[in-house]
Amino acid sequence: MKRFALASGLLMHAPAALAAGKEGQDTLLTPFTDTVTHLVMIGVLIFFAIVWRMGAFKAVLGNLDSRADAIRAELEQAANLREQAAESLALAERRQQDAEKEAEAIIEQAKLDAKAFLADAKKDLSDKIARREAQAAARIARAEAEAASEVRRAAADAATEAARRVMADQTGVDQFEAAAREIERVLR
Repeated sequence: MKRFALASGLLMHAPAALAAGKEGQDTLLTPFTDTVTHLVMIGVLIFFAIVWRMGAFKAVLGNLDSRADAIRAELEQAANLREQAAESLALAERRQQDAEKEAEAIIEQAKLDAKAFLADAKKDLSDKIARREAQAAARIARAEAEAASEVRRAAADAATEAARRVMADQTGVDQFEAAAREIERVLR
């Protein structure tokens, strides 16, 4: 502040020789030699001295510092939020990858289950077919047995009938031979 006052004092007392030119003409140094300019300069200096004395500069600088601190805090908060967002993004990507792996595992398990189900279904079908074939074979065997039984009954009935006829027609030893021939004829 002292340097500024010294510099302004020197400029106020500058020799008139620096103001080369005729009376009434303005030169480059005219503002420094003009009395009105000096008075305004002194008024401004007094104003700044009063403002400085009252602490306005400290208040302005304090406000600027607090504003700078607030901006720094906001930048730090933004950096923290960015880090949190990056962490959240990484976590979400990991979860997505885990979900994709889990989905692939579920699909693979579903394929294995489907293959097992298909194998079980084929086995059940072959078992049912085997049971049906066995049932059909049993029915066929039963039908054959019934047919054979029917044939035997029919043969026995025919033999009985033939024997009765032969016995009624003949008497003696030849009756037996005739009955046997009659049975053979019926069975052919």
